Amino acid sequence: MNHKFPAKIFIDGGVPEETNQAKKLLGFLDGQTTNPSLIAKNLKSRLGNGQPVLLTESMALEEYKRIVTEMNLIIPQGSISIQVFVDQETKAEEMLEQARERNKWIPNASIKFPCISEGLKAAEIACREMPINITLVFSQSQAAAVYESTKNAKFPVFISPFVGRLDDKGENGMQVIENILRMYKEGNRHIEVLTASVRNIDHILYALHLRSNIITIPLKVFSSWADLGFKMPEENYTYPVGALKAIHYNQDIVLGKNWQEYDLQHELTDKGVSSFWSDWMGLF
Repeated sequence: MNHKFPAKIFIDGGVPEETNQAKKLLGFLDGQTTNPSLIAKNLKSRLGNGQPVLLTESMALEEYKRIVTEMNLIIPQGSISIQVFVDQETKAEEMLEQARERNKWIPNASIKFPCISEGLKAAEIACREMPINITLVFSQSQAAAVYESTKNAKFPVFISPFVGRLDDKGENGMQVIENILRMYKEGNRHIEVLTASVRNIDHILYALHLRSNIITIPLKVFSSWADLGFKMPEENYTYPVGALKAIHYNQDIVLGKNWQEYDLQHELTDKGVSSFWSDWMGLF
């Protein structure tokens, strides 16, 4: 990272043209995040021309590989997150098989696993073989489990709390970022906190203010930020909480336990896994 921002700046999307556009606006990009819903949406619009898309899974995976390869050409030095495709029944062994294959697609891949029990079981092994990103995180307890499951990592580890989805249900999603960063100060800082599901400029400003390690931003919000000259938060910046319900720091959740002892359950994680799976499988 060699720029004025205290965080790495990623673009969130499934379209290489957007990657290129964001890079031109900012002058650089530190990375890219993708997910099954974004890729499926891109494939439907690009291949379907408004008509139903009929693909085999192998054809769709080849398209996913082509898309991230194109992104790699735009940001060859940047991390590009590629997701394993799972539902609640998928076993860790299958996730690892997918991860090892996807990791061969491009030299700067970071493989995304969902924050569910089998996902962390896979991540515990994968973090010793490749860069990884644990996604669909919504709680301090989940973040503690991610920390402990990846403590023997030999490659970079990202954690992706989804702030916008918490906001959608009336909770202060940015407070989860705040809580995770606070908790991680007690550890060895082997994990980079990636603020995800960014919906507005204040999400960006507060993430910068909190010193989130990474922020991933969809092009629509990216463009709005560009219109403001990539505004930075003032020193006395205050996040506009409004009517959002507080998510308080839990002093009882501490690092140092086996990861299986932490509560991984969150309705939004379950919903996210289901949504990613149905969007991807809906292509076939």
